Amino acid sequence: MKYFSKDHEWVNLEGDIATIGISVHAAAELGDVTFVELPETDESVDAGAAVSVVESVKAASDIYAPVAGTIIEVNEILEDEPEIINEDAEVKGWIFKLSGVSQASVEKLMTAEQYAEFIK
Repeated sequence: MKYFSKDHEWVNLEGDIATIGISVHAAAELGDVTFVELPETDESVDAGAAVSVVESVKAASDIYAPVAGTIIEVNEILEDEPEIINEDAEVKGWIFKLSGVSQASVEKLMTAEQYAEFIK
């Protein structure tokens, strides 16, 4: 099940590994993504910490960790193909993965239905 933050990041939790990216809505609002600054791996982050930047033809936007954990992987494909975020923001366009994430921390975020209401 996918969860969403008020900052328009999505989280998909499998075990204690959370895959995180920006929502389709956020990608559409940004316009054509031209660059993604990926975070460093092996870095512990708190929920709400800015960990990445996505730049587009319209703006640069910080990407926040919606939950706390340790960055274990980044989507290196985005370095050469940042437009993947526009093409498939919530699957292939993931930005980073965190380990050590609890189900309870993810459940504090919005469900897809709640997020749909939030962005209306």
